[in-house]
Amino acid sequence: MSIAQLIAEALYLYFPAYVANAAPVLFGGGRPLDGGRLWRDGRPILGSHKTLRGVLSALILGTLTGLAQTYISQNIPIDLPGFSSYIGLLQSLGAILGDLSTSFLKRRLGLKPGSMLPLLDQLSFILAAIALSYPLQRPTPSLIVAILLLTLLLHPLTNYIAYLIGLKGEPW
Repeated sequence: MSIAQLIAEALYLYFPAYVANAAPVLFGGGRPLDGGRLWRDGRPILGSHKTLRGVLSALILGTLTGLAQTYISQNIPIDLPGFSSYIGLLQSLGAILGDLSTSFLKRRLGLKPGSMLPLLDQLSFILAAIALSYPLQRPTPSLIVAILLLTLLLHPLTNYIAYLIGLKGEPW
């Protein structure tokens, strides 16, 4: 398999997680998921940037992306192993849980919503998406390495673009 094929396959297989991770930037806002409650350390549980609308948009759009990919893989002759209609849901849920766990950790460290925590900010969503979808979609080690490296490149780039066009308040 060529490098270009590996990159294309990795991006295609984990596209539902990417969609789920981006959805809150486009469709989030509103009431905080934690309802403004504080943890026992006196700090917000998740913070104001994690909202119910963001979580729901991530679940819906990521799942719909996975369903579309399932339809494509069943009706167009492409060789992508392991696609099922549940992968989009599992990857979306993983992306959300990875992002929420990083927010929880950042609040425990005293970091404000929107502040940066290198590597975890970039990788937590995709690592959790890989873990949750693994029972149905078992990527090769080279695909896992490829999607992690691609995420380290693409996540900062897409965040910076979102910042430039006014969708995010910070460039990371």
